[in-house]
Amino acid sequence: MQQKKILVMGGGAWGVALALVVHRAGHKIYIWGREGAGFQALKANRCSRNLPDVTLPLDIEIVADSFVNNSYDAVIVAVPAQAVRETIDKFASKLNRRNIIIAAKGFEISTGKSMVEVVKNICPLAHVFMLSGPSFAADVALEKPTAVVIAGQEGAQKMCEILSSAAFRPYWSEDITGVALGGALKNIYAIAAGVCMGLDLGESARAAILARSFNEMQKLSLKMGAKAETLFGLSGFGDLVLTATSTQSRNMRFGMALGAGKTMKQATLEIGLAEGVHTAKAFGNNMGDNSENKPILMGIYSIVTQQKSPNEVMQSLLSRPLKSEF
Repeated sequence: MQQKKILVMGGGAWGVALALVVHRAGHKIYIWGREGAGFQALKANRCSRNLPDVTLPLDIEIVADSFVNNSYDAVIVAVPAQAVRETIDKFASKLNRRNIIIAAKGFEISTGKSMVEVVKNICPLAHVFMLSGPSFAADVALEKPTAVVIAGQEGAQKMCEILSSAAFRPYWSEDITGVALGGALKNIYAIAAGVCMGLDLGESARAAILARSFNEMQKLSLKMGAKAETLFGLSGFGDLVLTATSTQSRNMRFGMALGAGKTMKQATLEIGLAEGVHTAKAFGNNMGDNSENKPILMGIYSIVTQQKSPNEVMQSLLSRPLKSEF
């Protein structure tokens, strides 16, 4: 394939990992990040604070605002979900006709909108895609085999071809709604799995929470326009399994901290950003009459917004009326 010019927006671990993916595929890479200690360290040391064993090749350029222009074949957005609107809005005139691949998993707290909706609202003429699937930044950066999904109405196959390399296998999909939902919702349910472990309820309880969480994911996603097969794929079931069973998962560790008795403030200081917290707030704030059928999601929402006891939430789930499984 002819070499492409790709901009990665986001200088954190995920942005660095994706920059390395595209570099391995033979393309010219530029990394832009929001100014702060993390991005300054990346510029100074050519490595992310969260990926200290990975050094960026010298031909990957770390750039300032003036390098964000309309000359790129694709732009990968890898900033935290709650920073997507601010980032895209800042460069809207430069991005409005570009191929934009969103790699941020979450929903906006203030509006309840998906990242796809946020970007399309600001850049209606852009070709927008969603990248999701079971992928830890460290695994991707260290070139361990990873499979993901890139979803979009037109051109998703071409984006897969651009990102594909020996250890990074993207599949394409037209179900951008389902891929966005799977990637966002699994973070909430990973917190629930972590709460189980923090409360020392055992592996059987965690397995039950995962199965019922997947059931909730399907019902909610189908109601919002996702396709059933998407939820059984990499961006649904695959991402849930990874995020809710590994201590590499920040969302799962956050849940473990809460289950062990840490406050929200203490857990945040200890673990850092857990996207599932923001996503739980975004969904909980906009759930309306649907909350009754989403007990796990709303249980996590009550923990992160109302400081409800994790033990109380788990006991509430166990004491619900008996019913048929399906």
